[in-house]
Amino acid sequence: MSASVEDKSIRPTFRRYRDGEATPGSWREVLFQAGHSHKCPTYVQRTPPCQGSCPSGEDIRGWLDIVRGLDKPRQGCTWQEYAFRRLTDANPFPAVMGRVCPAPCEARCNRNDLDDHVGINALEQFIGDTALREGYRFDPPERETARKVAVIGGGPAGLSCAYQLRRRGHTPTIIEAKAKLGGMLRYGVPRYRVPAEVLDGEVQRILDIGVQVRPNCRVGKDIGLEELLRDYDAVFWGIGTQVGRKLPIPGADAPNCLDGIEFLHAFNDGRLRSVPRRIIVIGGGDTSIDVTTVARKLAGEDSGAAGRPSTYTADTVTAQAAGGGAQVTLTTIFPLESMQASRREVADARSLNVEVQGGVMPLEILLDGQGNACGVRYAACRIEKNVPVRIEGGREYELEGDLVIFAVGQRGDLQGLEAVSNGRGAISAGGVFEVPGHPGHFVGGDIVTPHLLTTAIGHGWIAAEGIDAYLAGAEPARRPKVDEHHFDLLKALRHAGIELADYPHQQVRGTCDAGFAVHNFDNRAEREIVKSSDLFLGHFTPEPRIEREERRLAAVFAEGGERIKTLLEDQAVAEAKRCMSCGLCLECDNCVVYCPQTAVKKVPKGQHAIGRYVFTDYNRCIGCHVCHDVCPTGYIQMGLGE
Repeated sequence: MSASVEDKSIRPTFRRYRDGEATPGSWREVLFQAGHSHKCPTYVQRTPPCQGSCPSGEDIRGWLDIVRGLDKPRQGCTWQEYAFRRLTDANPFPAVMGRVCPAPCEARCNRNDLDDHVGINALEQFIGDTALREGYRFDPPERETARKVAVIGGGPAGLSCAYQLRRRGHTPTIIEAKAKLGGMLRYGVPRYRVPAEVLDGEVQRILDIGVQVRPNCRVGKDIGLEELLRDYDAVFWGIGTQVGRKLPIPGADAPNCLDGIEFLHAFNDGRLRSVPRRIIVIGGGDTSIDVTTVARKLAGEDSGAAGRPSTYTADTVTAQAAGGGAQVTLTTIFPLESMQASRREVADARSLNVEVQGGVMPLEILLDGQGNACGVRYAACRIEKNVPVRIEGGREYELEGDLVIFAVGQRGDLQGLEAVSNGRGAISAGGVFEVPGHPGHFVGGDIVTPHLLTTAIGHGWIAAEGIDAYLAGAEPARRPKVDEHHFDLLKALRHAGIELADYPHQQVRGTCDAGFAVHNFDNRAEREIVKSSDLFLGHFTPEPRIEREERRLAAVFAEGGERIKTLLEDQAVAEAKRCMSCGLCLECDNCVVYCPQTAVKKVPKGQHAIGRYVFTDYNRCIGCHVCHDVCPTGYIQMGLGE
């Protein structure tokens, strides 16, 4: 299923200059100084905005180049496995995150300024599902260090950290308070969003490389901090925020007032099988959407208990839920257009007849004669500096309900762990996620700051690098401004079978013919993100995005199966080809074709690698900027003269 290009705002993109700037000035004054060029092309690698906004640090452009066929695998390896290994260098959960990540990468994609973003999430799911189906495994570490690390918590942060530590040869042991690993992925995300077999497969793949597990063991109760310090060389705290918050309003402590995390845990554990008729959910983020859809699912099952038809359809369940099931109302302090939940999730809730009320703040929980919540009193509000402020003279009303669920935030359970607590239900983190005042202790995930699942994965990777440095007796390196898993030209050259010569440690004049250097290449990826204004967007033809097939939640509830279906292989390849390879050579030949001096040429046969497709003969270059102007990806920048 494709999105129509006509539905998008397609803007002319072939013009690099503004009105009035079409007439060039004096070429002699601008371009030439005493017979030599003022500026010549430099091939500048920069980070694409999709990767720059990925909290887990994926080399998105890199694995998209593999899917599209630009970066080819070595003999004996399929492109699917090659893409899987590039992607999982940062994120070991492609099948899971391809389903649940809100994809900040897509919001920042430069292609949005042409037609529509690349379907990065869909392609990630394709790679993850292919890996599970084909049984791809992670390679064991190349060396063993005999250093042991305790990883406290088996959620996305802990699993990510354990994975990265094991790849470096250390022996991590995940100490998990529950029976199974996964954290919020298992206990906070409904199974219709992530099937259990998908999560289990990606978790097991991490364990198979030698990660040890101690389940049903709570640090601070079953094992003390002294034992951790005695038995392990370092500690990573990834305990998450498993305790939901309630608002400090009168009546919030009523027995039928729950927090959203408690509600979802009970559902995923199988303990929650029915719901009362009128449910009020206070929130506005993705967790509150999960709560409302779970309530509607249970309502649909309850409502058909008597006289249930032998065959269900989506319309049957929806009608039952609307008729005899729960009345679910979601309220948020934000205006509806500014809700924190993703638009897709809000649309899912509304498709199940969930009423959503925005711009209202709860004032108190109304209680009946037995002390149970029977409703909520609201007032109209506006948001000032992310805080709700009651509108004087605004409407005030009451909403009846039999169950009130707060989905307004979470905190960590640090009972018995007061030594590392910052006193605010969290653990503080330094620049490389070290715990201040506790040498050898590192931390990551929601227990630092509740955020996205992909953020926790990124925390685990950075903390693992800090732990690796600590175990080596070194100071952790300062994190770069753009902190991601960047494309490495030297690795690309080695992948192509090209090795640079050893540096002779002699003074040379120029490196264009030197075998120890890459001529006219500059890597700025750790400090610069390439913008759409740096690209020649006119090179690209507007094309509709190939979207995954999405089933209505009512159909999923009635018939089972996946809500989002993965792309077919030909769809995945076609969608990957929409990537503009921002900040890295696309091998389009524009610079070669349009150079008036034939100064830009393809590298000789046997020297080609991704990022090393063309070179410039500076004896011919006159600095006319044509190659820069027609470079689609912004890879060619004019320099060397200033």
